[in-house]
Amino acid sequence: MIVRHYTEVAALPVAMEGAENVLIRNLITAKDGAPNFAMRIFDVLPGGHTPLHQHDYEHEILILDGEGEVTEGKRIFTVSPGSVIFIRPGTPHQFRNPGEQSFRFVCLIPNQPTPDVRALPGKDASSGG
Repeated sequence: MIVRHYTEVAALPVAMEGAENVLIRNLITAKDGAPNFAMRIFDVLPGGHTPLHQHDYEHEILILDGEGEVTEGKRIFTVSPGSVIFIRPGTPHQFRNPGEQSFRFVCLIPNQPTPDVRALPGKDASSGG
């Protein structure tokens, strides 16, 4: 069993092209012996965003702090603490923080042998893609 506080895990900049002011903490991964799922916390800093991107796997999200926007195609949803989100495999999506405080969420995904993240070049949900 592993028990730790999330702040004991380093917050690293998201290295995906098009990500701005987004940090990730890889809380539980295959390296910890988790055979099926990875648990991460993302902090999208004020004005920050992920790129519009997609994966071949699902996501389950729980919003912890702050308010933000999640985009699915051309639809934009405003989310706040307690909101839950299910993102189906292959769905283009983006997280944005238009607010003045950090937007923090837990994200669960199936463990991946190699990352399968595809940023959609030149696409930004806020500009209509």
